[in-house]
Amino acid sequence: MKATELRNKTSEELEAMLKDLKTELFNLRFQHAINQLENPHKISETKKEIARVMTVITEKNA
Repeated sequence: MKATELRNKTSEELEAMLKDLKTELFNLRFQHAINQLENPHKISETKKEIARVMTVITEKNA
């Protein structure tokens, strides 16, 4: 999801999305550790998405 799309969401939606992404990242790392992850690039994509959401949250709070 692009940052422009994220800016249209409310703070509550962004916080919920951040929580879901962090859970997803944990699960991906766990799958990677036990060699069940088919696409390791998904980990870096999820990290970037978390960074986007956190950036928009910071912009809204400033």
